[in-house]
Amino acid sequence: MIGVADAFSVSYAKARVKFLEAAATAGLQIESHNHPLPGRDGETLAMDVARDGAMDADKLLIVSSACHGVEGYCGSGVQVFALHDAEWLVKARAQGVAVLYVHALNPYGFSHIRRTTHENVDLNRNFQDFSKPLPVNEGYRTLGPLLIPEQWPPDAANQAEVAKFVQTQGVAATQAAMSGGQYEFPQGLFFGGTAPTWSNQTLRKVLRQHATRARHLAWIDLHTGLGPSGLGERIFACQDDAAAVARARKWWGGEIGNDGKAATPVTSIYDGSSSSALLTGLMWMAAYQECPQAQYTGIAMEYGTVPWTEVTAALRGEHWLNIHPEASPALAKQIKQAMMDAFYTDTDVWKGQIVAQARQSMFQAVDGLFESENSL
Repeated sequence: MIGVADAFSVSYAKARVKFLEAAATAGLQIESHNHPLPGRDGETLAMDVARDGAMDADKLLIVSSACHGVEGYCGSGVQVFALHDAEWLVKARAQGVAVLYVHALNPYGFSHIRRTTHENVDLNRNFQDFSKPLPVNEGYRTLGPLLIPEQWPPDAANQAEVAKFVQTQGVAATQAAMSGGQYEFPQGLFFGGTAPTWSNQTLRKVLRQHATRARHLAWIDLHTGLGPSGLGERIFACQDDAAAVARARKWWGGEIGNDGKAATPVTSIYDGSSSSALLTGLMWMAAYQECPQAQYTGIAMEYGTVPWTEVTAALRGEHWLNIHPEASPALAKQIKQAMMDAFYTDTDVWKGQIVAQARQSMFQAVDGLFESENSL
C-alpha cells in the first residue's frame, strides 16, 4: 500500500510511470496504444490499459481516467492507488469481477494541460454518428463569440456582454449553451468534432478487445470540475433508460436514511438532478455500440474543485491561449496554472476525499455486478 498523496503526480510523464509501475507490481499485463504526437516535454503519449482478470470473465468493471485531459491528474491518482490497494484487488478477484484500468483516454490533453484532444475536441461530445446531421446548439451561436474574446483577460465590455447573456438567459441556460456540446466552431469550447478522434477510435478498439465477452459491464469514468470542492457526484452514465438508472441507484446510491434519501445519491442529466447540463455525444454510448451483448451500468464520478465561475474562466483563458500562441510566457504560465487549479486541487485533504469516494464506488460496483449476475 502507498500513501494517498504518493499516488498522484504533477505531470503526465510521472503519472504514466506510476501507473505502469503499479500495474506491473500488481502482476498485470499492460498494453499501450501510442498517440501520434509527443507530450509537452517531448515524452511519448499513450492510452495505457491494464487488465486484472480473465479475458472471458462474465463481469467486467472499467475504471478510466483523463477523458478530459487535465482531469487525468485526479483520475490517474485513483487508478494508481487502486493498483496498490491489496484489499481492493482481493475483493474484485474474489467476486469474479475482471477490472480494466484505462489510463489516459486523452493523453494529449493530460500532458499539455488541456481539456480537449489534440484535435481541439471535447472527447465526451465526440461519440456521434457523423454520417447524420449533427445537433445544433443555438445558444452557443450567440454565446460562443463572447467566450473567447480578442484579448485576455477580457475587457470590461466583454464582461458586460457575458453578464448580460447570463442575466437574460439564466444560469442553467448559459451552462447548457456553453457546455452541452457544439459542432460548428472548431476553435470554440466544448467542440464535439466532425469525425471520430484518435481517442474515440482507440477506446473503441480497447472495448472490442476487452469487453465483448462480458455479460455484465460496469464503468466508472473519473472527472473533475463540477460541484463543491472534494465532493464526488455520481452522475448516471448510460442512455436514458429507467431500468439502468434504477440499477445504478441500487448499486451506488448507498443506504437510505431516515430522511428517505440515499447516502451517496446517483444524479442524472436526464431528470435535471445533476450539476451537469444535458450533454450530447457522450463517450459511454460506445458501450452499447461496441458491447451490445452486455447489460451495461455506469457512472461518472465528478469531483468538485473550485467554483464554476473560476472553472469557466480557466477554460476560456486556455482556449484563448491555444488560438494565441504568441502570448507572453508569463501570461501563458498564468493561464495554464489556472487550468490546473480548476481541475486538480493539490492538497492532501482533497486527494484523500477523492480516493475514499472512488474506492467506495469501486467496491459498490463489484457488489452490484456480482448481485446482477447471480440474480438471473
